[in-house]
Amino acid sequence: MDTLVVFLLLIILIVCGMWVQFAVASAGLAYIVFIKGFSGLKALGIVSWGAANSFTLAAIPLFIFMAEILLGAGLSSRLYSGVAPFVRKLPGGLLHTNIVGSGIFAAISGGSSPTAAAMSTVALPELSGRGYDKRLVAGSLAAGGTLGILIPPSITMIIYSTFTETSVAQLFSAGIVPGVLLALLYMAFIALRVKLNPQLVPSETSVCTASDLAKALLDILPFGVLIFVVLGSIYGGVATPTEAGAIGVLGASLIAMIYGKFSWALIDQAVSKTLVMTGNILFVVFASMIFAYGTALSGAGEELVGFLQEANVSRWAFLLVVMLMFGILGCFMEGLGMIAIIVPVLFPALLALGIDPIWFGIFVVILIELGQLTPPLGVILFVVASSSKVVKVEDVVAGTIPFFSMILVFLILMIIFPEIALFLPAITFGG
Repeated sequence: MDTLVVFLLLIILIVCGMWVQFAVASAGLAYIVFIKGFSGLKALGIVSWGAANSFTLAAIPLFIFMAEILLGAGLSSRLYSGVAPFVRKLPGGLLHTNIVGSGIFAAISGGSSPTAAAMSTVALPELSGRGYDKRLVAGSLAAGGTLGILIPPSITMIIYSTFTETSVAQLFSAGIVPGVLLALLYMAFIALRVKLNPQLVPSETSVCTASDLAKALLDILPFGVLIFVVLGSIYGGVATPTEAGAIGVLGASLIAMIYGKFSWALIDQAVSKTLVMTGNILFVVFASMIFAYGTALSGAGEELVGFLQEANVSRWAFLLVVMLMFGILGCFMEGLGMIAIIVPVLFPALLALGIDPIWFGIFVVILIELGQLTPPLGVILFVVASSSKVVKVEDVVAGTIPFFSMILVFLILMIIFPEIALFLPAITFGG
């Protein structure tokens, strides 16, 4: 009953407009008082220290800083221009650049909002001016933006690993194949949609010469090298994710220097934005640790395990309920908040049902992707809409509906074929 009351309180606070950080912290404090009384608050010092004393969390500001350097230097437009010649002749033309460019930038940024913003500011004015259907453009950008938390490095995976004590490196490895497959699924849909209705895109008459392709490859090459070095250092056992983030910052700075974009003003701006974003994320983590502590005190996870065993609930039924929970909360809560209130309760049930925690982490990340596309609070919808005056939020919502459906289908495929996520970690780390 305490758990139900606290969850109801949390939902009411969020619906009333309270910031997620304060809502989660308030509900967590109420949780602790309900169970232990005010004496339970004495443990907040230990909880605070546990939230802050994490080498893994130190990777978050580093990956954000790396992305902000590249964004501030305006290198996203160079990446977009580099990808375009290679996909221009595919059915759908430059719409595929939105997906491929987002996938590449996702392997640098660590988050969905920077990925969507980087691609949208370049693509929306460009493609709308060429006569591409604005809803399909907006939908592809929003869908591509969600890849930012699935294709490593991913800040969301780092947060998940903090709550579940799973390996960040294995989570990163598990996200690669689903991220690539989902991007290919988006591209296949775009090609099919344009084949059925060629009026959605203009005909591409330009011809790319060998020199054009060589120049485009040079625009992509620095990003490819940066991705290879950052992720390769993790999978090769050379660096931890946190150390790889530091390598990424150095690499991003070198790329900015190569293109003549590096300046102290750029670093100052990148540091400022990194501090704001990191402060927001770590505040959510701190508030979430309070809520997780209340959950641990209540024994809600253990009670859930007992209920599942007594009711003989199947793995399928459990995962479908999880999908429903994330779907509802995704309408009015950001991804980190959903991890904070759901994962600590559900995690003890995973072993009882034979669900791999690494697989479940990727499953949760994809569910959060759905939440980012779900109105009225889908953050990616507003990021894309605010990037240009060409589209409105309702255009973005309409454009994302097919991609939303594809993510749901992909989740079902993940349940049927868990090897989609577990294949690469088994090869990379063994077992």
